[in-house]
Amino acid sequence: MAKKRVHVFISGKVQGVWFRSYTKKEADRLGVKGWVRNLPDGRVEAVFEGDEEAVEAMVRWCHVGSPLSEVTGVEVHEEPYTGEFKDFAIRY
Repeated sequence: MAKKRVHVFISGKVQGVWFRSYTKKEADRLGVKGWVRNLPDGRVEAVFEGDEEAVEAMVRWCHVGSPLSEVTGVEVHEEPYTGEFKDFAIRY
């Protein structure tokens, strides 16, 4: 299976609604590696790496988000796959 890496910025009501926690849960379920964190401007930033299909599923999930979130935008940038991550982490 082809490997893929994306750098994602999620806008909307995505902080204070357990977005990062749900992102980690979904990434772990799909076997996606990388990280997620809040940004000072109110967005959430994430890097996803793994099997192409799983990474694309994570991006689709970001359009919905956690139960209390209200996603208004998802900006996706493809980057070269590095394989640098051992797991998926919440960064602070």
